[in-house]
Amino acid sequence: MFLHIDIDSFFVSAERSLDPSLKNIPVAVGGRSNLEIFERNRNHTRLMDENSGAFVTPVFYNDKEKTFRSFFIDIIDGREKVRGIVTTSSYEARACGIKTGMPIAHALRLCPDLVVVPSHYLLYHQLSRDIYRFLQVRIPQLEQYSIDEFFADLSGWIGEDEIDSFASEIKDGIYRKFDIPVSIGIARAKWIAKLATSYAKPSGIYHVKDIDTFIEKIPVEKFPGIGRGFQKRLKARYINTLGEVRRRKALFYSWKKPGIQLYHRICGDDHEGIVEKPARKSIGISRTFDPIRESEEVRRRIMVMARHIVYMAMKRDFNPTLFYLKVNYDYGIRAKITHRSQRLFNEKEYKEALSGMYDEIRKEGLGAIKLTLSVSHFADRKRMTLSLLEYEEDRREHRLSSGVQKLREKFGLDIVKTGSEM
Repeated sequence: MFLHIDIDSFFVSAERSLDPSLKNIPVAVGGRSNLEIFERNRNHTRLMDENSGAFVTPVFYNDKEKTFRSFFIDIIDGREKVRGIVTTSSYEARACGIKTGMPIAHALRLCPDLVVVPSHYLLYHQLSRDIYRFLQVRIPQLEQYSIDEFFADLSGWIGEDEIDSFASEIKDGIYRKFDIPVSIGIARAKWIAKLATSYAKPSGIYHVKDIDTFIEKIPVEKFPGIGRGFQKRLKARYINTLGEVRRRKALFYSWKKPGIQLYHRICGDDHEGIVEKPARKSIGISRTFDPIRESEEVRRRIMVMARHIVYMAMKRDFNPTLFYLKVNYDYGIRAKITHRSQRLFNEKEYKEALSGMYDEIRKEGLGAIKLTLSVSHFADRKRMTLSLLEYEEDRREHRLSSGVQKLREKFGLDIVKTGSEM
């Protein structure tokens, strides 16, 4: 039997655990693209990475205090403008029509009493890590699926007649220790347990004992993993419920592996188990901002983001061999490029490669509004074929990057910047 444990309105619940005055009122946690990294002054940026993996991304943070005014208000042409979007909201706020992804300015018009709190991702990562450790002590087979979701396999650990009381103990234990409410779905199949959690919210437990009966009238869009594309494909064939899916096995098998996998997940006979935290396959960072038409400022921001990529890669002792850069411009125009490297990864070589990549795809006269950088294809240095022509230079630069890494770990990521960032 599986449990799916989902923290209710996690970011809001985390804020309420620190400030009880936020309980039982409409609350939203708001976020916006962290543009502090582009400031020329030091802001003592640090990295929280120990909880990352699966769908939990690393977070950069500093000790600067956030207030609504400092975080969400911009002064443009002498007028105040509310920026940012709703990251998550309380159930009281949802009753007023507040939704994730909604601009905060619109949310405040819908609900004037809404309390909007700046996001504190370090707090959320730390709480998620601590809850995972709390569960790990009590459940041998545990998977962290996202920052606020966990799967547990109780096979051979808890008898079926004890599962409901065990789930209740877990739910109550998390609330007592962390002041955080969770909802729990129970089923003999992993993805049915996740589906069941949506019927347990808020702060409840839902045990699916007969999968066929449970899924019969559930709309297809409620099943985890069915995106808009698949929804359109199903509805074009007049398949609107999961029960109808169950009766169309041949159709799903005709769609090969993705269709077969989805079919068995819906029917609850997929036999999928707990997944250990997978090895990271890439490292990335993206930032969105108002249009920038000066190409050298765009290049400077790419170099700043590159410093953060270098820090994350070297902290994990990765040697990436594939570099990716994407620039989103206004009017919906995008440009992207990849670059393969057979060199020993270091900050100088990476930034030089990115600068050349940007020259190939930059579009003069258009405003850049989003930058995305990533590195992947991590190579074993002992096995990879390195470029002999630059090997000695790369060794020197790698040692230099390693030395700078130690300074950044001790004093913050912005203690050392290269000239290209200034």
